[in-house]
Amino acid sequence: MPVAIPKRQSDPEPLAAAIQAITRRIDAGVGDLSLGALAHSVGLSPFVLQRAFKRILGVSPHEYATARKLERFRAGLLHGKNVTTATYDAGFNSSSRIYEKTAAHFGLPPRAYAKAGAARPIYFAITKSPLGRMLVAATDRGVCSIAFGSTSTELEAGLRKDFHNAVIKRTPPDGALAEAIENILSQLTEHPAALALPLDLRATAFQQRVWMALMQIPRGETRSYAEIARALRSPKAVRAVARACASNPVAVAIPCHRVIGKDGSLTGYRWGVERKKKLLQLEKSL
Repeated sequence: MPVAIPKRQSDPEPLAAAIQAITRRIDAGVGDLSLGALAHSVGLSPFVLQRAFKRILGVSPHEYATARKLERFRAGLLHGKNVTTATYDAGFNSSSRIYEKTAAHFGLPPRAYAKAGAARPIYFAITKSPLGRMLVAATDRGVCSIAFGSTSTELEAGLRKDFHNAVIKRTPPDGALAEAIENILSQLTEHPAALALPLDLRATAFQQRVWMALMQIPRGETRSYAEIARALRSPKAVRAVARACASNPVAVAIPCHRVIGKDGSLTGYRWGVERKKKLLQLEKSL
């Protein structure tokens, strides 16, 4: 269940419409996307656009455009395109720096990423938990998914959808993932241990910043989306923070359940509001 976007603040951002127009233009990936051309298209100076864009979304127009191109590049590889075709179709002018960018963004060079499904299997196990069925999945680098659901079938289908190009293998709960499962379950019991799992995640620079901020929230405490945005020195990036929370693939390990609405409401949770409520109750009772 996606996180609900917080209500707009009483002082609406005056440049929100302009920034939305710019993101649509960048998403389309056509025309001159230089800062000067983008600013001219909405009647702003480059300086004003740069500051407003970063204030609202937490990243610069260039960083946003690069992230979108990398997403298109990744999708192209996963759908069978070769590196050269995926590079140009994504909007990159050459392949000279794509290796540097994808290694930093995905943790793998392009050709390795294109073949990652065949070369790097994902093992998963499903077990019972206080929040219903729990799936834990990992590569040889670390945990890549922690999810809750009502049935094992639902959880496995979700994993295969998220990693549709990977070789996915099931293992028993007391097998290779036993230690990780025990560590995660300890967070849901009356005797929690420190959760220190190696993680194998792919994220944009802004998502990484948000997730790191979430991991700094002490157990038993909560923060609002606005407080997280301010901590990142991007006070207008509340919606972007909410989207980063909604895209968190590892429940509990990255505690997005500790982020609530400005008015104290639970707003939403990828794995269900009732689970979020129970998690917070468990943490506050210990």
